[in-house]
Amino acid sequence: MILEKSCGAIVYRRHHGNLEILLIKHVNSGHWSFPKGHVEEGETEVETALREVKEETGIDIIIDPTFRETVTYFPRKDTQKVVVYFIAKAKNFEYVPQEEEIAQIKWVDICHATSVLTYENDKTIVNKAKMAITAS
Repeated sequence: MILEKSCGAIVYRRHHGNLEILLIKHVNSGHWSFPKGHVEEGETEVETALREVKEETGIDIIIDPTFRETVTYFPRKDTQKVVVYFIAKAKNFEYVPQEEEIAQIKWVDICHATSVLTYENDKTIVNKAKMAITAS
């Protein structure tokens, strides 16, 4: 069994009184999710999330390490993938999609995010993130 690990973030901002999160649409699969990517040699989970969000979206973030949610799935029959998500506040709001990987990026009101997200795991995490962000 091959084990793959990625880290990413549910990036949020407060905009005109609304709580919005950043969603990305992948070029290859066409699914909507959160920015994330593979952990590189010697990186911590937080370092991976910071780097991947910046690479995929051009946005700098402040991570809240107290929120850590994990999703596990099997992209291929011989591969288990673990993805660790943090919540993170956006430092800047203008995004630049990484052309090779990202087809589209958009800010979405957190209350509407579940209607955009493709996978149930992501919908569950966004609801947990919403509770954590509004409690902070």
